[in-house]
Amino acid sequence: MAALDIDGLLVPHDDEYLNEYTPPQFERLLWLTGFSGSAGAAIVMPESAILFIDGRYTEQARIETSDDWFGYEDLRELPPWQWLRDNPGRVSRLGYWSKLHSQEEIAHIEALDHVALVALDRHPIDELWQDRPNGAPPAPYPHAVEYAGEDSASKRQRVGAELEKAGADAIVFANPNATAWLLNIRGGDVPRTPAALCRAVLHADGKAAAFFAGHEISDELRAHLGPDVEISDEEHFGDYLRDLGAQGKSVLVNKTVCPRYVYDALSESGATIKAGDDPLILARGIKNATEVQGFRNAHIRDGVAMVKFLRWIDENWAQGITEIDAVKQLEAFRAEDDALQDISFDTISGSGPNGAIIHYRVSEASDRPMQKGELFLVDSGGQYLDGTTDITRTIPLGAQGAERKDRFTRVLQGHIALASAVFPPDTSGYQLDILARQPLWNAGLDYAHGTGHGVGTYLGVHEGPQSVAKKAPWVALRPGMILSNEPGYYVEGGYGIRIENLVVVRESATDGMLEFETLTLAPIDRRLVDTSLMSDTELAWLNNYHETVRKTLSPLLSEPDAAWLREATSPL
Repeated sequence: MAALDIDGLLVPHDDEYLNEYTPPQFERLLWLTGFSGSAGAAIVMPESAILFIDGRYTEQARIETSDDWFGYEDLRELPPWQWLRDNPGRVSRLGYWSKLHSQEEIAHIEALDHVALVALDRHPIDELWQDRPNGAPPAPYPHAVEYAGEDSASKRQRVGAELEKAGADAIVFANPNATAWLLNIRGGDVPRTPAALCRAVLHADGKAAAFFAGHEISDELRAHLGPDVEISDEEHFGDYLRDLGAQGKSVLVNKTVCPRYVYDALSESGATIKAGDDPLILARGIKNATEVQGFRNAHIRDGVAMVKFLRWIDENWAQGITEIDAVKQLEAFRAEDDALQDISFDTISGSGPNGAIIHYRVSEASDRPMQKGELFLVDSGGQYLDGTTDITRTIPLGAQGAERKDRFTRVLQGHIALASAVFPPDTSGYQLDILARQPLWNAGLDYAHGTGHGVGTYLGVHEGPQSVAKKAPWVALRPGMILSNEPGYYVEGGYGIRIENLVVVRESATDGMLEFETLTLAPIDRRLVDTSLMSDTELAWLNNYHETVRKTLSPLLSEPDAAWLREATSPL
């Protein structure tokens, strides 16, 4: 920092592709701080640093980093640019690498009179990181239309038509998930997400250019992309952007997802920047009929694995199995399905106090055996060719007291309230968030994470634009959108509770209204339910859900597993 003449360095979790789950060679924030969460940022100063994390990682960040060096702020309540605004004098010259930040983020900092931004040619961590991973990139491959439900040419024409309406000649996609959806390709560069490191430029006429990160492009993939997709190496990406500017092209830019270096390359070369929403985000968020059916099919197979696992936990936890044992066994049950390609994120397997760490990642150092009287929280999912799953269950390890049953029941009541919601088409997820929290609020309780996130089709387990949260952008929920429904409750150092199913928005039997169809199929532990708190309507929902689980999965199970499921789903 001294050599660069800066007194602050901005270090995001995001990489140069704006990935949520970053490839190992791009884990700069982890290398620097020790914080392993999937969202965060740091401002590093000569004698201290500020780590910005969201509510999922409040406890984890303090475990993984030292408060002798770090201060902690909420990433959503006080993002880095607002901290800089509110703390004049702490940083006067802030270094940043434009490939890692959105145009919007940097524009906020540029507006501060007391902070001078210093654009760096490369990130200094890359020079200091001596043992940085550098694996050979796996080859990208086509994603068949039998799973995608729409070919790439149709998608490109559809999104291109939106560009034309907006008066734009082109749009740039820097994120691999976006290019994966648009081009119907998948890959293995991004952890737990089947995406290839690739950027793309789409023109209004439906033609595109794709820029791959040193991949070997097969003849099969070239044929799949067709003559209207120009294929290049990523080293030519900047020149292509500058050429758009030289031609005087009008380029649509969503400043919240457009990297600053893309914005600079376009504006400095003469392109006309048109600010607006990225039409691909909404198009990707609304699943077509093929994709929705694929999710249903994937959840049936995933439910079979979950039943086997829940039975295994029930019958073996007292033998001293550990959190890592549970992870390995659950992954083994999922791997019995040939359609499984990977897990959709590192399994959260937390017993006792570890269950209170919302995005806990078990390690050899933190692994612990399950103990009588504790709760065990397991949040996991699979990447299948026809869909992505994400499910959380909370399991009692022996008898539980009245307080834990009360908290579990309130979380369940919130889950049921959201799952049962009927709402008009212009409703946003943040308007529904209160339904999931109200039973906890009635007891003066709450949880620090969002209630629901969007999910990709054999792609990212976290996907916008839809969400359910206290603070969320106004995005109307539409038929075909898939979200999680996952209220929870946590006692630091004690236990964690979360119940998560995936749901899809569909038209309701009530004219003109919408509702959710629950996709996830696995029992919710009846032993933790305090029926005295439940209404008849809530009990009917749970019993009906369990009947659906039992009838759907039983024919696919061995008799011992089916017998266990019959007991686990018997009516309350």
